[in-house]
Amino acid sequence: MTSLSPRSSARPDPGAIVPRSASLALWLWAVSSTEEAAAAARTVVDDDEPHQLAGDVPAGLDTPTVGSLFTAWAGRVRSVAAVFPGPGDAMGVPAPVSARAVDAEECVLVTVAADAAPAPLVPAGPDAPEVLEHWAFAPEVERFGSDLEPGHLVTWHGVRVDPWELRTVGAVGTLDDAQRQLRLGLREATEALMELDVSRWREDAAGIIASLREPVDLRSVLPRGVDARRAEVFQSAARLRAIVDLATMDDGGAVNLWQADQRSTALREVDRAARRAMSAATLHVPADD
Repeated sequence: MTSLSPRSSARPDPGAIVPRSASLALWLWAVSSTEEAAAAARTVVDDDEPHQLAGDVPAGLDTPTVGSLFTAWAGRVRSVAAVFPGPGDAMGVPAPVSARAVDAEECVLVTVAADAAPAPLVPAGPDAPEVLEHWAFAPEVERFGSDLEPGHLVTWHGVRVDPWELRTVGAVGTLDDAQRQLRLGLREATEALMELDVSRWREDAAGIIASLREPVDLRSVLPRGVDARRAEVFQSAARLRAIVDLATMDDGGAVNLWQADQRSTALREVDRAARRAMSAATLHVPADD
């Protein structure tokens, strides 16, 4: 099971349960001008060290950083999604980034308008199709410092990929699907925790479970332009992933292998639904608009 972010042990605030890929995807879509780029990059980076780019780096960047990426791609993003592959569930991640994405358990898929297309032999007319580039970025996170003063070095490994939209839409599903699955998942996950007496094996669990019964307010870390429905799905998915994270941290109060397996079985599909819902909330493709 994915840990939502290495930040969660050090920063018990709403930003701690927003995966970096989800944040990057949402803000890449939201930034329409270079004037907005710096503020968006600061939100994505949060308390990390400045995020670096490696591998295939897009052309036109002043420096290989996420900040420069926001500036170069402002207003050029045509499709975007954060994807969260899990064990045996690749969620349609393109092959060139699959290994890194599965290792990180997250990645960002982006389609942008090319900065400068090669000059055609015959000048293009007004109805000529836009030249597009398709990219994937998977984060590599290195933790440093102490438990009291932790830090994180984040490197996004980029690679050019084939068009990804159709496969990802098929793997992730719609917001309607996400909402239905989240309602079922939240009930099942909470019941699983209570039935297995998680509070007995984690002293802090009772309070955490109680807090996770209520909606998680993540508006402070989401772009203002995110519509209410996407925000609701995203926040519910984040809450569900936090519950599943807590339940799968260790075998805890499971008195035997059967009980441990029961908890794993009960929550595996719940985790799958939460990952897909979070992806659906970040997914923007032309067919949706």
